[in-house]
Amino acid sequence: MRLVVGFSLIWFVFSGILLSSCQRNNSISLSQDSVDYNIHIRPILSDRCFKCHGPDANMRKANLRLDTREGAMAALKDNPNAHVIVPGDADQSEVFRRVSSNDTSEVMPPPKSNLSLTKSEITLIRKWIEQGAKYKPHWAFIPPIQSDFPAIKRSEWISNEIDYFILERLEASGLHPNEPADRERLLKRASLDITGLPPSLEMQKRFLEDKSDAAYGNIIDELLAQPQFGERMAVYWMDVARYADSHGYQDDGLRTMWPWRDWVIYAFNKNYAYDQFVTWQLAGDLLPNPT
Repeated sequence: MRLVVGFSLIWFVFSGILLSSCQRNNSISLSQDSVDYNIHIRPILSDRCFKCHGPDANMRKANLRLDTREGAMAALKDNPNAHVIVPGDADQSEVFRRVSSNDTSEVMPPPKSNLSLTKSEITLIRKWIEQGAKYKPHWAFIPPIQSDFPAIKRSEWISNEIDYFILERLEASGLHPNEPADRERLLKRASLDITGLPPSLEMQKRFLEDKSDAAYGNIIDELLAQPQFGERMAVYWMDVARYADSHGYQDDGLRTMWPWRDWVIYAFNKNYAYDQFVTWQLAGDLLPNPT
């Protein structure tokens, strides 16, 4: 369980980087048979459109909202017969007309914003509108569903369920998996991933001498039991929370944040359940008899 919870957070951070990079990768974006609002469209609108047409009423221009389906489907203020988005018809959608325009007085985002859409992003928006312009709530509010395993060619490479999805992306990119690493490299990678430190010489010796089928699982359990595991995991969590031990530049006074830092490390090492981990941080003062 600890391994799942721990690496889920690592994957959460990594997937955000991967998702962001995918938006600018034409071969990945345009290969999608079905354009997904959360994966393909929301990042574009959020980055380029929501500042002027998003949730902030004080910053909103032309009384136009694109962050909600109701706003995006509304009729234009100066032309009730035209609509911001017409599901199924990109050419009749004002949004698509503006983002694809070559007229600097009409194109959106406006040139003075120093923002623009790539050709692949414009194509994605067209495809999304033609597929019905379906909005979705934030992914955190969508119940997870069991995915079907994708079709892959090298089934002999598969050793667990996640491998299906990794191999599908590799094959779609014309890549092949690396050959299995030797035991020395495998141990070094595992130790660096889990604790942030290289394995000790004594650990290397024990792992290389253990020829049993359980050798790798045993060494993973040993690494997870080290206090450095919690320290390694806490780094990602504190980066997201913008943790700092001091005020910073020209005002480098002490900030008494270290108890929270130490608690996060402790929580990872004790393998707290995710709901408990989050509840205690966000609403611990509302619990009965808070400390």
